[in-house]
Amino acid sequence: MKRFTAFFLSLVLLCSSFCSTAFAAAEWPDNISISAEGGIVMDAGSGAVLYGKNIHTAYFPASITKILTALIVIENCDMDDIVTFSRNAVHNVEPGSTSAGMDVGDQLTVRDCLYALVLRSANEVANALAEHTAGSIEAFADMMNERAASLGCTDSHFCNPSGLNNPNHYTSAYDMALIAQAAFQNEAFVTIDSTLYYDLPPTKRNPDGFRIYPGHRMMKKNAPQYYPGIIGGKTGYTSLAGNTLVTCAEKNNTRLIAVVLNGHQTHYTDTKALLDFGFSSFQSLKAAEIDTAHSSVANDMTIAGLPTTDLSVLSIQKDCRISLPKLADPADITSSISYELPPAAPQDAVAQISYEYGGHAVGAAYLIRQEPDTAAREADIAMARAMTFDETAALSPTGEDNAPAALSGDLPVSSEEEESGSTEPPDTPAFQLYIPQGMKTGLILFVVLGIVGGGLLVLKFHIEKQEAVERATRYQRRQKRLEDIGMSTAEFDLLMEKKRTDSALKQSQPKKRPRNHPSFLDRKN
Repeated sequence: MKRFTAFFLSLVLLCSSFCSTAFAAAEWPDNISISAEGGIVMDAGSGAVLYGKNIHTAYFPASITKILTALIVIENCDMDDIVTFSRNAVHNVEPGSTSAGMDVGDQLTVRDCLYALVLRSANEVANALAEHTAGSIEAFADMMNERAASLGCTDSHFCNPSGLNNPNHYTSAYDMALIAQAAFQNEAFVTIDSTLYYDLPPTKRNPDGFRIYPGHRMMKKNAPQYYPGIIGGKTGYTSLAGNTLVTCAEKNNTRLIAVVLNGHQTHYTDTKALLDFGFSSFQSLKAAEIDTAHSSVANDMTIAGLPTTDLSVLSIQKDCRISLPKLADPADITSSISYELPPAAPQDAVAQISYEYGGHAVGAAYLIRQEPDTAAREADIAMARAMTFDETAALSPTGEDNAPAALSGDLPVSSEEEESGSTEPPDTPAFQLYIPQGMKTGLILFVVLGIVGGGLLVLKFHIEKQEAVERATRYQRRQKRLEDIGMSTAEFDLLMEKKRTDSALKQSQPKKRPRNHPSFLDRKN
């Protein structure tokens, strides 16, 4: 039993140490490395940079430039518009560069051109789309730089729509992630980029038309580079740019964007490492579900002209998300609020909240002023959530204005909301119990401790019961043997007591020493 007690106490101390560790703030994961010169993995929902290598260093992008080209064309052209290929569009390309076989005078719809641009990476198609959209390649390059700046890009400059070599045509991993983030928020772009094949109509050089396929190997199920959950992406290569690759994938409601620049035949393995790291180490949470505090705004007399008497109609924008390490506790998030809004902010936004975890920007959200009737419908839900959230511990305003990329453009809208067109809040229980991640780990450890301890106690009682049964069995056998020799239990006990007494007396008496007998060696001759 002493050994059992010592083991049980050791188990308690061990589990207690685990519980203490569980409540410490989780570190930002960094167990990843890539071979490319530059790379990044970004949460497309929050704009948080999960990992980066030289993310603000300028590199040549090559054909991943066409992501920005496609986005601008989609935003400014009708899909059924007719594009006519000029001599400049067809011949203003590098010899031997990727082509869809278009000739001067060929005509395709904007839709056909976009598929040829994204899937085939056709350079003459990029030129033709640029001329159709802006009138000239130079004017389209101006549109590219303006659109990139509107997305928050500061390390980039674009000179052509295709990405062919030009010393003034460059970007960074971070800027390319911002561009990809905006592109994959565009439904038309996602439809085109995720297509596995497309049939182009007849042209002069291809009178029967021909089928095109994406060049991104991670999209092909029969390729060894195939990646489950991939949405799309774009490849690129020139002698100066090396291998470049942009990839978007989604798992468990988390959408990630990976960018690799100046790779050397490692762009697919680097991309897989980036995506695996992001999906295994991080989680994406809705800001509105974990931030119900935002009561710090009540300390101000007015917010963008809104008196404090109207604060009940403020709410966090629903579609904004926060990225956290999977072992992190949302209670360790800090926030800062700013009333200076960027141009892309919604019209009904009154403030911008930025979230940080361990010094990393993990997301941002707008504080939205709702119509009174909408606020009334959501008041009960907000109250229930507020009951389960520690306002002062979870969100400590820092006074910093550090909104991540999620606020650089229009935020994504869920497909269910788009299809229904409804603004009604989803069915939510009247009361939701929120348990921080660290506390969940501690509770699990306590449950395991209880199960193990209970099992050990059951084992202890079972052993004691077996010993009692064995003692009773031995007693019954002794009784049977005494009956066989005609002796009672009392007589046997007296006999055993007498033997023990005689044995004790005998041991207490001094022993007689043996007499010394002379040895024959002592005899004298």
